[in-house]
Amino acid sequence: MIYTLYGIVFEIDVLGGYAVIDCAGVGYKITVSANTMSSLPAPQFDAAGNQLDGQNVRVYTHLAVRDDGVELFGFYTKEELDAFKLLINVSGVGPKVALGVLSLFTPDKLYSAVAAEDSKAISRAQGVGAKTAARIVLELHDKVAKMAGVVPASLGDAAPRKGGSAGGGKLADATDALAVLGYSRSEIAAAMKNVNMEDPLEDIIKSALAALMR
Repeated sequence: MIYTLYGIVFEIDVLGGYAVIDCAGVGYKITVSANTMSSLPAPQFDAAGNQLDGQNVRVYTHLAVRDDGVELFGFYTKEELDAFKLLINVSGVGPKVALGVLSLFTPDKLYSAVAAEDSKAISRAQGVGAKTAARIVLELHDKVAKMAGVVPASLGDAAPRKGGSAGGGKLADATDALAVLGYSRSEIAAAMKNVNMEDPLEDIIKSALAALMR
């Protein structure tokens, strides 16, 4: 299996949604998200139209094998590849739909939308309808919560941290969970200002996420 490619960008086709990576003279065509495409350095040419040696890049890949052929998908970061793998394990979500989601969301923003159960935002991705977005939220919600160090079944009964009040403990736990999703401490602090700290921890995180995504 091809895990990564390392070479120069030979071609980028925005309309076709793909790029070609030249690895020691062999060009690999990879289907990419809009986010990955925008991160790749553009090919460089001289005045005569000859391609110049460009900056080497490494992309992570996923090889999809189907009855009608194979397709190589490329990702600028491992985080995006991991998010892609989560998405294609959702029932009814194929590689193209997953790329549509990752063209609209970075992995962190996708996880935030899932954690906040914001299926409406996810449904705006290309190829994703309301029912598919609802399935993404339903099937990934617990996985995203575990990635953030949160166990949904026990959120409402979360014990306070030693040496602090219940509200203080929940504030710290919620802050840690949101930090894992990629938000800065200052962003989290601002989002927490209008959150009721008497609510269960899960509701605190959802309210803060809703504020962060505005």
